[in-house]
Amino acid sequence: MKRIVILGCENSHASSFLGTLKKYEEFSDVEVIGVYSDEAAPCEKLKQNYGTPIMAGYADAVGQVDGVVITARNGDNHYKYAKPYLDSGVPIYIDKPITNSEEEAIAFIGELERRGIRYTGGSCLRHDNFVRELAEDHRSEADGKTLGGEFRAPLDSASPYGGFFFYAPHLVESVMVIFGKDVKSVRVFKNGIKTTVIFRYADFDVVGLFVENNYVYYATRHAEKAVKASKIAGGAGNDWIYNEFKDYYKLLDGGETGVSPEDFVAPVFVMNAIKRAIDSGNEEAVHEICF
Repeated sequence: MKRIVILGCENSHASSFLGTLKKYEEFSDVEVIGVYSDEAAPCEKLKQNYGTPIMAGYADAVGQVDGVVITARNGDNHYKYAKPYLDSGVPIYIDKPITNSEEEAIAFIGELERRGIRYTGGSCLRHDNFVRELAEDHRSEADGKTLGGEFRAPLDSASPYGGFFFYAPHLVESVMVIFGKDVKSVRVFKNGIKTTVIFRYADFDVVGLFVENNYVYYATRHAEKAVKASKIAGGAGNDWIYNEFKDYYKLLDGGETGVSPEDFVAPVFVMNAIKRAIDSGNEEAVHEICF
């Protein structure tokens, strides 16, 4: 059996992962030996629904597990939850955002790399079929070079779990999966419940539309000869959570996922640039990533 714990289970991912483990036979060799949250209610609900034991502390399973799944809503808790398990070298899943701060992102991923710990995670939208399709179109220059694009996603800037950083990764990571990690700068315009972000790349711009507490996702890529756009929604044949856990299962099974340190760190740097632009009202450069 592959024994894991889920830490920070106030996120819906904890319940979704447990449901996925129950649903798919291919994960029948995975056992969740404990869950932990700083909040009691989510743990009690998981125990009631899935019979999962509740841990008294997030470090209680050190030396007893083959993997750690961190799904805390607040990115400020992710590195903290991971630290006790780093000496054991077990693979780690880290939910979005990896962290809220640039400095902690560098320290966290740097430590994982130095120790040779395999990791995956981030926004589940990186596993969406249409997001991947647009990314391949951009990479292969389908219908010509990319001229620009749009991406719409929710925002909850008043969230008690890190404010802006709680929901922003879905939009930011999706833009970067599709159009690349090399965002030069950002500009932000706020209008009521809408926050519009201009992602400046070297050869084109992408528009991100955040809408407060409105759960519609939509993506567009403009090419020289065509435009491709679609609403984004998970479902049959496009199960984000299944694909996300399958990615982590590869690590539990001794494999790799192909996720690079830059894949994890770059969205944190772009989100912080957006937050600076919101606060300053100016165009803000994305800080250089220095490992």
